[in-house]
Amino acid sequence: MKTKHYLTLSDAEFLLEQSYQYAIEYAFNVSICIVDETGSLLAMKRMDGASPMTANLALEKAKCSAISRRPSGVFENLIKNGQMGFLTMETFSGMLEGGEPILYKGQLVGAIGVSGVKSFQDAEIARFAIERFLTQVF
Repeated sequence: MKTKHYLTLSDAEFLLEQSYQYAIEYAFNVSICIVDETGSLLAMKRMDGASPMTANLALEKAKCSAISRRPSGVFENLIKNGQMGFLTMETFSGMLEGGEPILYKGQLVGAIGVSGVKSFQDAEIARFAIERFLTQVF
């Protein structure tokens, strides 16, 4: 039998706080979502000044990343390069940069989705939090 790693609520709150502090430092108003490996919401924060739309986008980016085990920006690039078939998938959305998978010891344990600034900045926030989390875990 294999050992399965997973995010605890404490882990999700740590990731959320790291993302939030990064956003504060750069004066970004964003929504941040942390999901488990199935794409189910664990924790969320919508900062003051962040558009209500960003809350849904952050969740969808996180779910996309968790379900696919890839950064959500991968799908945005595929679509930009002509693979329009992804747009027909009714059960799969959030295919915009800003969702990042959280891998621990080669296992997907969850994902972070961020929305509210430029897509590359959304992804930057998520990657920063993941890096801080993995540094803390090891």
